[in-house]
Amino acid sequence: MTISFKDKVAIVTGAGGGLGKAYALELARRGAKVVVNDLGGSRDGTGTSDAAAQVVAEIEAMGGEAVANGGSVTEYDQMEKMIADAKQKWGGVHVLINNAGVLRDKTFAKMEPADFEFVVKVHLTGSAFATKAAWETMREQGYGRILMTASSTGLFGNFGQANYGAAKLGLAGLTKTLALEGAKYNVRCNTL
Repeated sequence: MTISFKDKVAIVTGAGGGLGKAYALELARRGAKVVVNDLGGSRDGTGTSDAAAQVVAEIEAMGGEAVANGGSVTEYDQMEKMIADAKQKWGGVHVLINNAGVLRDKTFAKMEPADFEFVVKVHLTGSAFATKAAWETMREQGYGRILMTASSTGLFGNFGQANYGAAKLGLAGLTKTLALEGAKYNVRCNTL
């Protein structure tokens, strides 16, 4: 049986390409109205593009409903606005996939503190900001599905990825706590 997301509103961060795009397209195929969030930057978080708008066009071409959002997950007020806009347009937010991420790989000896901080801010703090912005809405509706994007690097380490590994294992801890706190409100949180 295919799970349907008809009448559900889904937000996918980092949905301009890669896994995020795949999530957005599949949610739309299953009936969700999708907010495609992406700055359109390169893998290291620099620059911008119209990647989100291109994904929206693909969703609309297959008969789905979607809007592009260029908010940065590192800016809490932009995440609040993204949630408010989705609620105003479609009446709620039911699914949040925290997928936005950047890479600034270097050995720890050569890694600038700013590159450590930025990667943690996008992956871990960014996921927390997007989730916090949606949390009260999901509790009030008595329904929410939140997915964090982790990595084996968080569990096992990976050469040149101290920043990324720290962020990804941090997401596992955040997920465990949110799953406990959201349970009685039917807000479920998992890590992939």
